[in-house]
Amino acid sequence: MSKVNPRVAVITGAGTGIGRASAVALAERGFTVVLAGRRPDALEATALQIGSSAPAPHVVPADVTDPRSVERLFDYVEQKLTRLDFLFNNAGINVAPAPLEEFSLEAWRQVLEVNVTGVFLCTQAAFRLMKKQHPMGGRILNNGSVSAQVPRPWAVAYTAAKHAVTGITKTAALEGRAYGIACGQLDIGNADTAMAQRARQGALQADGQVRSEPVMDVQHVAQLVAHIACLPPDTNVLSVTMLATQMPFVGRG
Repeated sequence: MSKVNPRVAVITGAGTGIGRASAVALAERGFTVVLAGRRPDALEATALQIGSSAPAPHVVPADVTDPRSVERLFDYVEQKLTRLDFLFNNAGINVAPAPLEEFSLEAWRQVLEVNVTGVFLCTQAAFRLMKKQHPMGGRILNNGSVSAQVPRPWAVAYTAAKHAVTGITKTAALEGRAYGIACGQLDIGNADTAMAQRARQGALQADGQVRSEPVMDVQHVAQLVAHIACLPPDTNVLSVTMLATQMPFVGRG
């Protein structure tokens, strides 16, 4: 990959976990990475993990739930880097589990704002830039979850949000065809990050029991993200599932 004119990637939620690992993997493949997230200190920590032989990263604090913040992020990309080749919609949150009938509206809104509205706003901004840049087009990858396919108990907001992400992915893949914009979704099961600690310590199962679940090295996820980012424009991965082999997924138990 040319270091003179490297491809540009935006990673949301780049300060920790899958976002951080993916940013490093993309930089190792020659991408100029734009690190987006709410915590500047975490983004700077990610930037320090990117080797000096890779293109210098750009730290751009952003809140994906705030339309103005998203607009500033993509304006920065357009003005400073002139184009966008790859967007990894990775930012996401979860909340404490609770039965559906006891799940608070506040918690529901919090999860949907980040996990759905954030994906929508960033995808919308990426489309605008990818349609007008030269050459036109690019690639978007959404971080789904195995919860986009099979729910966990006591996780109505997260499950609903990840199902909604699938709808955004399919719509973007459809509407992006005419403009050379590929959109796909990576459904991840138990990558070893802080967010997966609950699964390792003990997660509620479909039979009502709480059991520890296996996890997998987050580096495997990062390498898959980087591989998808490097695919030629005429090839798309619409949907792929990557999970710890022994985790309860098929049938959820």
